[in-house]
Amino acid sequence: MKPSQTELPILQHLWGKGAQSVGEIHQAVGPELNWSRSSTRKTVERMVEKGLLSVSEEHGLNIYRAKARKVPTLAGLIRNFANDVLGLDGPLPVASLVKSRLLDESELAELEALLGQEDKADRTAGKRDRS
Repeated sequence: MKPSQTELPILQHLWGKGAQSVGEIHQAVGPELNWSRSSTRKTVERMVEKGLLSVSEEHGLNIYRAKARKVPTLAGLIRNFANDVLGLDGPLPVASLVKSRLLDESELAELEALLGQEDKADRTAGKRDRS
């Protein structure tokens, strides 16, 4: 499932900080997005319905966790950006992401592998289409 532009900051926050309540999520991303607390809550609930987040009750509070895995989600977004925005036939070089605060070295390696696999699958499918 691909997150929307408004859902991505919530995922990024949860990937970095781990499980949080709506109040904690809102404190982190609400001001940046110019949202009310109810907008944050509604977006978080919609993300649970879409399968991007999971929710559990702890000490009477709903606690939300990122269910969407960071690297595969980012790989899909990068692939879409490269194809739809830049018109590239292959993935963006992972070297362009080395300074990302969101990814550590092992995640960059995983991302490079995922993008390489997708690119190889696309080339293979293209050869079959021309046959």
